[in-house]
Amino acid sequence: QVQLVESGGGSVQAGGSLRLSCVASGDDYSWLSLGWFRDVPGKEREGVGSIARDGTTTYADSVKGRFAIYRDNVKNTVYLQMNNLNPEDTAMYYCAAIRGWSRSLSSATFDFWGQGTEVTVSS
Repeated sequence: QVQLVESGGGSVQAGGSLRLSCVASGDDYSWLSLGWFRDVPGKEREGVGSIARDGTTTYADSVKGRFAIYRDNVKNTVYLQMNNLNPEDTAMYYCAAIRGWSRSLSSATFDFWGQGTEVTVSS
């Protein structure tokens, strides 16, 4: 079993930045591909970005050029750096993982999920 714990959420004004962290345990972290997803009430879950076990990154068009995903395979941590935030980025953000190689942005692809961390962006 893989356990994921997110942190780093909070409130920020439009144009600001946040960095989310996700620490993985219970498995060989280097074998995992990881993704970041976000939930907004009344909307379908959106895949924000993913990073495969070889470091290949994939981003949704809505965040491309503003967000970046990177991973530290020593600390077993994946990060989501969010820059130039806007109110449409307000959501609950979740970290997810799958064993093996994947660059998917589909939530159905991923097997393990964290508890989420809230991000609020005000105008």
